[in-house]
Amino acid sequence: MATFRHRALNEAASHQTSRYFEEAGPVSGYFGRNVLDLGKMKAYMSPKAYEAVLASVRYGAKLDRSVADEIAEGMKKWAMEMGATHYTHLFQPLTDSTAEKHEAFVSFKEGVAFEKFKGDALVQQEPDASSFPNGGLRNTFEARGYSAWDPSSPVFLMDGTLCIPSVFVSYTGEALDTKAPNLKSLHALSEAATAVANLFDKGVNAVKVNLGIEQEYFLVDESLYNARPDLMLCGRTVIGHTSAKDQQLEDHYFGAIPSRVSSFMKDFETEAYKLGIQLQTRHNEVAPNQFECAPVYSEATTAVDQNMMLMIVMQKVAEKHHLKVIFHEKPFDGVNGSGKHCNWSITTDTGVNLLSPGKTPTKNLQSLSFYASVLRGVYKHHFLLMTSVATLSNSYRLGGNEAPPAIMSVFSGSTLYRVFQEIMGLTEAQVASGKQESIRIVNSIPEIFPDNTDRNRTSPFAFTGNRFEFRAVGSSQNVASAVYVLNSVVAESLREFKAEVDALEASGEDRSSAVMTVVRRFITEAKDIMFEGNGYSREWEEEAQNRGLKAVRNVPEAYEIYHDPDVIELFDSVGVLAPNEVEARFEILNETYVKKLQIEARVLGDMCLNHVIPAAVKYQNVLIENVRGMKEVFGEEFMNFCSAEVGTLKQISQYINNISLDVETLVEARKKANRIEDIALRAKVYSHEVKDMMDKIRDSADRLEMLIDDELWPIPKYRELLFF
Repeated sequence: MATFRHRALNEAASHQTSRYFEEAGPVSGYFGRNVLDLGKMKAYMSPKAYEAVLASVRYGAKLDRSVADEIAEGMKKWAMEMGATHYTHLFQPLTDSTAEKHEAFVSFKEGVAFEKFKGDALVQQEPDASSFPNGGLRNTFEARGYSAWDPSSPVFLMDGTLCIPSVFVSYTGEALDTKAPNLKSLHALSEAATAVANLFDKGVNAVKVNLGIEQEYFLVDESLYNARPDLMLCGRTVIGHTSAKDQQLEDHYFGAIPSRVSSFMKDFETEAYKLGIQLQTRHNEVAPNQFECAPVYSEATTAVDQNMMLMIVMQKVAEKHHLKVIFHEKPFDGVNGSGKHCNWSITTDTGVNLLSPGKTPTKNLQSLSFYASVLRGVYKHHFLLMTSVATLSNSYRLGGNEAPPAIMSVFSGSTLYRVFQEIMGLTEAQVASGKQESIRIVNSIPEIFPDNTDRNRTSPFAFTGNRFEFRAVGSSQNVASAVYVLNSVVAESLREFKAEVDALEASGEDRSSAVMTVVRRFITEAKDIMFEGNGYSREWEEEAQNRGLKAVRNVPEAYEIYHDPDVIELFDSVGVLAPNEVEARFEILNETYVKKLQIEARVLGDMCLNHVIPAAVKYQNVLIENVRGMKEVFGEEFMNFCSAEVGTLKQISQYINNISLDVETLVEARKKANRIEDIALRAKVYSHEVKDMMDKIRDSADRLEMLIDDELWPIPKYRELLFF
């Protein structure tokens, strides 16, 4: 019991089930306690300051700096009454995480301490722009960048600090985060969707995006986690043989939640409720020690910010329970990985869900217009959308019969699919005639409830009655990085829809017929993206290729889509990313891929040379002594009694030799790749030569795990990590 693994197992066995953040009374009694919402702002601010914030939050009005001091004073008063001592701009750099720099409220003058928080500090801070991923937008000697308060997201308290959700831009104004382009994409989508909605209702002034983000994750005992260098440094196991029992009995999914996990869940839910996060669902997921939580939907900016907050809260609360939360998309080989399913819908300021078919012909025609526009946008930019979720970690998960395949398709459900087939079957004369029978299909659409159609978990983009579920987003990703792409794609498509309808009306066609003509054209053009079958099947892969749908086979190669003129034009035309910002993201994505794979390769080499091979040599020596003793006892007949030991000894020796040589080859492959100056080419070399060698080394290491004495194996095994 001398190995680190066995000490960790003993320590893990001593961890108890406890609650640390239990609150008395119902959730309604403390929900939103740590959020400075509009109601609290009204109590802590002057009418002028409150009205300025209200106009900014509800109508997107630019905040007048003249009232910033009054707003800041009200925020400081509330925060200090709640026990806060510091404030920070909380922003979302291009790392899929958050960043913060804490400043104290306290100031000093002539030895006297006093608290202050001025409007300038609320509105703007200055982080180091060159120290975050910037894709060449900022040089090392050009450090200045700015974080700026985003009033559309409420400020909140966390660990005694007033957190101010912010955007992060360079000194010259380029976006260095995911929040700024997401806000721009929401604005672009609102403008385009409002113009189309006005074809049916002139009373619509704005359209918002709603998101419901389901978060999957794994839990591992803290002691076992600390005994795995790969989990600590990579977030996933780079070696490890599958457990004899994992998820094959399908007994974990929706099963009874273990007591220790339940206590953790209740605690992080309590802290999340205080932050205004509307968590509603918790359950066991498919893989052992895999779980999911989900809030009700909310406005997109709030949903993204709260998801990032939730991940922080879960990690902090887990420490109290001696647990580690793993958000990596594929931490364990052989069992399901984790995603972050994004339920995306669009709603008018009058409360109408634009994707929900209604009972009247007008509403049916309106929902068809928006559905057709989404469908065509997703078809036109299907590879870009899949690339938006293409990361090293998510590449281990996608297409593994546990997550959507890496080929974009749209599942509509049998009811709508039949409707689309009928629409495409109409002749041009029928559509353009303007007679009632020409749009009979619109009248015949039944009201579609959220459960009116089956679900398809093999579709990356599935319609579920009144929203689309983008299932391909990775569990560790900042959702905004995929959502702003989706918003941009749909905004462009809606603009084109409105322009075509206007052109037809100008030529004398009545509005209903004009709209129906464009709906039919868009659906017909996008028909190849619609698929109702099994996305995991080999037949679909072949069919998708015949339809011209590209799959993400290699992540760095997929990133080349950011050099496509149509993609650059897309982002530029809707005002989400300028061409140099698109190029910067191309650089950052490749650089991040290389760095993460480089870390994994180095950790794999370290674990094999310093953990696996020494354990194998120890057991090798045990077998050698055993065989030597058998020969001394039985003489020439010894092989009749120890052929198994000799066979095992040969296998171990071969695997030791293979690993040693392959790790050496891996190091040389890394060195060769690192000498390549072009980051995109370097990423491609890593994705082939380095990654392929890592797979080969892992196979040998995992085979050794099954041969070596359990007492000598130095790192926690899958059966211990996945079952506690």
